[in-house]
Amino acid sequence: MSGINTVVLAWREKSKKLLKMTSFNIAQGIHAFDYHSRLNLIATAGINNKVCLWNPYVLSKPVGVLWGHSASVIAVQFFAERKQLFSFSRDKVLRLWDIQHQLSIQRITCSFPKSQDFRCLFQFDETHGRLFISFNNQLALLAIKNEASKRVKSHLKAVSCVLYNSLLKQVISSDVGSTVSFWMIETGQKIKQFAGCHGNAEISTMALDANKTRLLTGSTDGTVKIWDFNGYCHYTLNVGQDGVVDISQILVLKKTILVVGWERALTVFRPQNFNQFFIQSEEWKGGVHHQDDILCAAFSPPQTLVTGSYDGEIVLWNNNTENAHHALHPGYQRQLTSMVDVEAQKLNSRRSCESHGLADQATQAARNVKIDTEGNNAVMRLCFLEARKTKAATGGANLVSCAASGYVRFWDTFKKVLLAEFLAHAGVGSIIMSTDKLNQYLATGDSDGWLKIWNIEEYCTNSTESKITQPPPLLRSFQPHEDRISSLEMCESCGHLLIISSSADCSVCVTGLSSAPALIFGQANHWNIENHFSLPERDTNLIESKNQEERMKVNPLFSKEELCLDSTEHSLLTEEDEDNSTHLSTEEMNFSLKYKRRNSFKKKAYKPCFDEIIQKSTSTFGSLCLRTLKELPEVKKPAFLLDPDKYFKEGPEEDVSQIPELPLLSETLKAVFDEKSLFPKELLYRERQDKPLCQETNGEMKIKRNKKQL
Repeated sequence: MSGINTVVLAWREKSKKLLKMTSFNIAQGIHAFDYHSRLNLIATAGINNKVCLWNPYVLSKPVGVLWGHSASVIAVQFFAERKQLFSFSRDKVLRLWDIQHQLSIQRITCSFPKSQDFRCLFQFDETHGRLFISFNNQLALLAIKNEASKRVKSHLKAVSCVLYNSLLKQVISSDVGSTVSFWMIETGQKIKQFAGCHGNAEISTMALDANKTRLLTGSTDGTVKIWDFNGYCHYTLNVGQDGVVDISQILVLKKTILVVGWERALTVFRPQNFNQFFIQSEEWKGGVHHQDDILCAAFSPPQTLVTGSYDGEIVLWNNNTENAHHALHPGYQRQLTSMVDVEAQKLNSRRSCESHGLADQATQAARNVKIDTEGNNAVMRLCFLEARKTKAATGGANLVSCAASGYVRFWDTFKKVLLAEFLAHAGVGSIIMSTDKLNQYLATGDSDGWLKIWNIEEYCTNSTESKITQPPPLLRSFQPHEDRISSLEMCESCGHLLIISSSADCSVCVTGLSSAPALIFGQANHWNIENHFSLPERDTNLIESKNQEERMKVNPLFSKEELCLDSTEHSLLTEEDEDNSTHLSTEEMNFSLKYKRRNSFKKKAYKPCFDEIIQKSTSTFGSLCLRTLKELPEVKKPAFLLDPDKYFKEGPEEDVSQIPELPLLSETLKAVFDEKSLFPKELLYRERQDKPLCQETNGEMKIKRNKKQL
């Protein structure tokens, strides 16, 4: 970049060492520039008060010019996730632009230190929505806050993680304000809350132990705390060595606790060595095999451990020996050398030519893959398909990963190959995922708050020579959140498969396979989860006809006319309702009903028709016959309904005989009562004798008082 009037671009093509260069002129020159790889645009901060957008392959003129600054622009930076652009001018005016429409969305002034001569540095943190602007020796921080909406909020701040405790049937959620909340899954009621678990540091992830009785919380303050459900902290694991770290996952195993997220090595703690409150990390025997930071991990009993890193590599470990043996990547796979093998190689100098060739091929394949500097292949989540253990040994995928580019990939860890990949969410960056225990469904969420549910029961169950790129059947696609989905959890409650999601919009939602609206923890009215997500009996005419055919096949004792009912009486929705409602697709309903029948021993989803005999040898009753009810005889109305006046009409007032007045008390007394007639003579006599004595005593007391006053 020239300081006068020219921007110079240089690049190097694959398999070539020489740089190619080109340049284009900009009037008066520029102060800074930024490049957007997805949109393939270059933004320049012009001295002539303009922000220009350039296509690197079009040198004649800019593809867009942003007008609005009244002073020279000194800094620009793209907001890649929202396709927006920040620009900052010499007069301390910050503008936010919409790139597509080339319009100024927001203008901010008077929020910066007053200084005429300053040097400015500009940095935007997309993950947390924070903009840093330096002024000489001062630093200004601007945080993006969403507009206040009427949406129900589960937390006061952005929710970072959500878990489901199947033992207590509770949902546990945490936020960036270091608060942990506990909710009942069946009603949505909040039962308790822990505040300030890590002081002012945000909680980035959580985990439960194997017994579901301890909660582990990881924070940016570099610690992992182990809590009981009464709010007592038993241990504090020092992860970051008194430094700030970004913990992305805590994996609790039988003998170890693994913590990852901020470095290339695994941080390990061994609970058998917990003998004090503050615990320091121990050494991982397998050493470092990742080339970039580890973001996630997963475990499959008895000994298989996998870890995924920012550069897209998935490393396979033996958890018992803590040694790595293979590395998988979308573009290659390579065999790793463990620490024990390194020592053995030093002792044994002889190596076969064949092993040389294989090692060279693997190394060359890794070198030929383009280096991912932007994290498009970053492994965000890893999940083993435990329900496929019996099939995976003979072929088929047993590991699922999701990448920062929106792709979902299925791997065979036995044969060390990538079997399938498909684009689950396009143009939204990183995604997260979760699967149910039976590995029939896969839920994926993106940064725009969209949630998709896929049926993977029959997907990639057999090995194929070519990689599969066709996605599995999509059951649902909807937007339960207004902002980035931060965590997903799939669970089963009351016979229903539920998807629990948390988001940066401060809410925690629970949804199902059906099209019932999402429930939000914290809403005013509590719910009954069994009634809310109950599946409709029929959805379309196709399903209705299929059910009728199945009934006729089960028992052909009656004719087709007797088995079928008038279809108009059993239609779920009228034409008017259909226009104002959203329905499940036929395929979606089939999968929903299939899951319902498989996971519960309740009655079938459809109601039997009249005159139908249902036979089931394993049930309590051998057969059940339903026939039309006989008409009831006409019931005569009771007499009080036929003639209500007779029973309820008020009659004429009857003459009530007057109660005779009682005579006066003086008229009924035989004698007049006085003191002489009421009290004994002895008491009256003593009273007369005591009166003079009392008068004398009172007189003496008065004389004494008068003397004291004088």
